[in-house]
Amino acid sequence: MLPAAGAGALAVAVALPWLVNAYLVSLAATALVMAVLAMSAQLLAGWAGLAPLGQAAYLVVGAYTAASIATLTSLGPIQLLAAAAAGALAAAVTGLLAVRARGTTFLMVTFGLGELIHVAANQWAPGGSEGVHAPPVVALPGLPAMVRPGWVYLYVLACTLLIGAAVAVVVRTRVAVLLRGIAAYEPRVQAAGQHTGRLLLAAYTIAGGIAGAAGALAIAVTRYVSPADAAMGVSALALAAALIGSGSMSGACAGAILLVVARDWVGGLLGGHGPTLLGLAFLLLAYLPRHRLAGLTIQVPGRRT
Repeated sequence: MLPAAGAGALAVAVALPWLVNAYLVSLAATALVMAVLAMSAQLLAGWAGLAPLGQAAYLVVGAYTAASIATLTSLGPIQLLAAAAAGALAAAVTGLLAVRARGTTFLMVTFGLGELIHVAANQWAPGGSEGVHAPPVVALPGLPAMVRPGWVYLYVLACTLLIGAAVAVVVRTRVAVLLRGIAAYEPRVQAAGQHTGRLLLAAYTIAGGIAGAAGALAIAVTRYVSPADAAMGVSALALAAALIGSGSMSGACAGAILLVVARDWVGGLLGGHGPTLLGLAFLLLAYLPRHRLAGLTIQVPGRRT
């Protein structure tokens, strides 16, 4: 039944712009951006066993890169590739420090790196603390710029599916298997002759590239980026979604969508108490046993997707 359910969900996702109003379409596009960022966090938390608290920093690196490329071309795929490359490069440089740590220390190191990038964006990024605006994105050569929320959402949905397919390939490689081994018992992987530091740096770099791609999609949705997008709260939401996913990429995406809906839509219905709902969700996440979390996510038997 899972393929049929997935096909039905995809059909509803494609038809969404014709089913709901423009606000909900924009909210759905924002949720997809966070789903991509949650995949970035899940690659580290769910596969390597390292919980990151600074992935929003690489999102901002990608977003500023996309905004800069937008002055030369409005083609969304070019902006997406450039943002992913910038996020991966930033992660490769900062990851040299991050992957030396484990456990809570890794969490704090990534938090510190994220705050450093946040401060650097305030000081040296174009526009300073005010941020910069970008023109509408063009999906393909010859097409008009996407200004209507429905077309922007469909573009972000298509990019999210492509990124998800690429991530699905990555998590089925030998490197992903070794990352699982590192999370389970790193000395055994080292005894097998594997350089775990290089493997973790590779995973950290790939995660940074995914986060950078999320930044390009954020530019397509909001046409604006500022240092505030690197705030710790964005990284915490991505990490919470990864933990809700309990080692599943599809679960992390579902968690990100649910958290964005709780924060922006349900919170709005309750008089702007979205942060309160997020706080309650984080408390539930902290105290709910992991085996119950695993039961709340949909996973394909025999594999993690």
